[in-house]
Amino acid sequence: MKTKRLRFLLIIGIFFFLGYYLGTTKVSFEWKNYKPQVNVLSKEPPTSTAFTNVDFALFWRVWEKLENSYYDKKALNPEKALYGAISGMVESLDDPYTVFLPPTENNDFKQGLAGKFEGIGAELGMKGKQIIVIAPLDGSPAQKAGIKAQDAILKVNDKTTFGWTLSQAVEKIRGPKGTEVVLTVQHKDAAKSQDIKIIRDTITVKSLTTWIKKVKDIENIKKDALKGKENTSVAYIRLSQFGDSTNQEWVSLINKLSIDISNDKSVRGIIFDLRNNPGGYLSDATFISSEFLKDGNVVIQEKGSGEKVPFAVSRKGLLLNVPLVVLINKGSASASEIVAGALRDHNRAKLIGETSFGKGTIQEADDLGNGAGLHVTIAKWLTPKEEWVNGKGLKPDIEVLLDEKDPDRDTQLEKAILELVK
Repeated sequence: MKTKRLRFLLIIGIFFFLGYYLGTTKVSFEWKNYKPQVNVLSKEPPTSTAFTNVDFALFWRVWEKLENSYYDKKALNPEKALYGAISGMVESLDDPYTVFLPPTENNDFKQGLAGKFEGIGAELGMKGKQIIVIAPLDGSPAQKAGIKAQDAILKVNDKTTFGWTLSQAVEKIRGPKGTEVVLTVQHKDAAKSQDIKIIRDTITVKSLTTWIKKVKDIENIKKDALKGKENTSVAYIRLSQFGDSTNQEWVSLINKLSIDISNDKSVRGIIFDLRNNPGGYLSDATFISSEFLKDGNVVIQEKGSGEKVPFAVSRKGLLLNVPLVVLINKGSASASEIVAGALRDHNRAKLIGETSFGKGTIQEADDLGNGAGLHVTIAKWLTPKEEWVNGKGLKPDIEVLLDEKDPDRDTQLEKAILELVK
């Protein structure tokens, strides 16, 4: 049974032999008296001809050798072997964002997009062969424990992550509320690693936060830098992720915010905070960008064939003329980079903060049946000016680093306020 989810995700093989066989043959597995029983249901050839000359006998020789020689017969699990072989085939692409998700991992992923799950609250990714933190979620156990964007996770509970896939890392780090996990991490540019203990919790992700405040009432901002501007106001929108309910939340809150802005003549503009936003659905990135853009392309999808498919502004926004600045950092990835890139390319906003993560590919998510899923990279995405940010990120127009000696002071937010009220 196959049911396809035709929704695009932006998100993150040794056994090509298995890939070809599973593509041409529908099979079912049983394990009786430690003997594999294979029932071939059909031998329809795949539409692709990429792997037509593959001797699949090698796979069965390995299978038989394990069956006959492996010392612990109870460890022989045909379903686990099948999933592992499929994962190996997918990993042969060396693309951290094309992944096979067994039922448990696929369910965890969906829970994350739905906005509620149990774990530490950090979005993970890969750079090369290394597991890294794209961003800790706001208020999460990971953030409270000191996990930062771009941290490299070297060990989980003293087990090295070398050679792990992204789904393996997620499986090991997530866990029930109240349990402990120890991550050995190395902060970016740090000379040494450190062990960080984290108590897992129920993570409820709220996608959107908005407010309008007088400059003088904004916490942890040095008022001397804003002298003479204290009675001006700014509006603030914080988008933490693009999840299943993001668009619904957005419409509800932005309708109210737009009315409040029009009624408050002291408001000088909007600060759109996309820091530590790890991304989500491509369609949502287009929807959000359309709130601020009158027309034009939001993003361009470039297929493997070289064909370029533009995604244009999809609706009439309510915040088309309000002055705007956008905050980004190294935890801003994929869909948040699409939004930031579109707003800058259309000269709608300046980017303030740090260079973003740099994920420039689009994934399609398929439900394969029986709970398993597959995310396949189907294209690159380009900014409206056809910049590909993959691996390099978006550089801000105004670079501002946080002050590590004064963590309560948000120097990036402060600079954004100065840009609006100057």
